Amino acid sequence: MPLPRWVEPQLSKLVERAPTGPQWVHEIKFDGYRMAARIERGKVQILTRSGLDWTAKYPATAAAFAQLPAKTAYIDGELCGVRADGVTSFELMQQASDAGSGGLVYFAFDLLELDGENVARLPLLERKERLAQLLQDPPAGVVYSEHEGGDGEAFRRAACRHGLEGVVSKRTDRPYLPGDRGAWVKSKCLNRAEFVVVGWSDPEGSRHLVGSLLLGYYDPEGRLIYAGRVGTGMSVKTLATLHARLAPLATATMPLSSPPPRRSRFGGPLPLSKVHWVRPELVAEITYLGWTDEPLLRHTVFVGLREDKPAREVRREAATRP
Repeated sequence: MPLPRWVEPQLSKLVERAPTGPQWVHEIKFDGYRMAARIERGKVQILTRSGLDWTAKYPATAAAFAQLPAKTAYIDGELCGVRADGVTSFELMQQASDAGSGGLVYFAFDLLELDGENVARLPLLERKERLAQLLQDPPAGVVYSEHEGGDGEAFRRAACRHGLEGVVSKRTDRPYLPGDRGAWVKSKCLNRAEFVVVGWSDPEGSRHLVGSLLLGYYDPEGRLIYAGRVGTGMSVKTLATLHARLAPLATATMPLSSPPPRRSRFGGPLPLSKVHWVRPELVAEITYLGWTDEPLLRHTVFVGLREDKPAREVRREAATRP
């Protein structure tokens, strides 16, 4: 097969519990940027999940993949910053991106093409076996993502005890299926999701520049729905960075389909006179305790801005039972 220019990545559905059974294997859910490595006769491209070419942002990762013994290959994985205890960290990933530095690790978990062969058509375990062979002697900065069978919930609980984000469970017998087809499911240790930044509020007291971010998501009809606010998890440096990104996007027009409530059961009043609306272009990753009946987010914490997902693709995730 000709080497594809870009392949829409296979996505995972959110579920409440990790599944168990001989048809499932389980992997750690990494906390970074989903990336594909496209290798063609010594030339490497690092592609985002929407097909953007970010090779220039991560030259060390591209140079590592150029060392692999393959004429052509298309590899799926996650590019991450890694803490000293081995846990992946989105904050470290973002720091490395901002600084343009190396020190990142690419966790490779799937193989779609190798030396002209359409590997994506094979069942998952055969694809992973081929990937493991290709990465027998991996270059620095590239790691093969191991998997485990057995009790998925036991695996998820162990991941949670180690401070990980969660696990991804995958059907062993399915080919690679671009899009959200249900053959991969994710179960998390924390509620964590992406939201569109629709504005910011004025700071109060000693806080600088930004009080809180106003968040939203798109419903199936394309309307931008208010989801609540986040004001914790932001250092002084982060507040300055956010303000610098938000200010050029300021607009007098509210981007939401309907205005946010001025009062919420689990939050203080929101005077709209102190809100600065922005064009809905930035995507923030947030952890949260749950949703109120309104429905608005509860006990939110800011994790970071995501550069790898267009705002128009942000939807509200709802966990189901596998």
